[in-house]
Amino acid sequence: QVQLVESGGGLVQAGGSLRLSCAASGSIFSINAMGWYRQAPGKERELVAAISSGGSTYYADSVKGRFTISRDNAKNTLYLQMNSLKPEDTATYYCAAYPGGSYYGTVADWGQGTQVTVSS
Repeated sequence: QVQLVESGGGLVQAGGSLRLSCAASGSIFSINAMGWYRQAPGKERELVAAISSGGSTYYADSVKGRFTISRDNAKNTLYLQMNSLKPEDTATYYCAAYPGGSYYGTVADWGQGTQVTVSS
């Protein structure tokens, strides 16, 4: 089991940027695919971005070109760089770890979430 702790959320104006971080412990970070999900009030949780152990990435159409997912295996940390933020990006963002090296399938572990609020 891996423990995940998100940080970096906050309140920003539309067009601004934030970088979310997810610190992982309790497992071998480098062998797990990782992802970022978000959930807004009244809406379903959605996958925002994911990265496999081999470095391949996935982005939801809504964030493509604006968000970048990356990982630093030496620091056991996952990042989500969010640029050109829009009010519709407002949500609680969750770090997720998959059981294997691919981000296909069911998430094994979740972080506690960090709030991102984008004002217009």
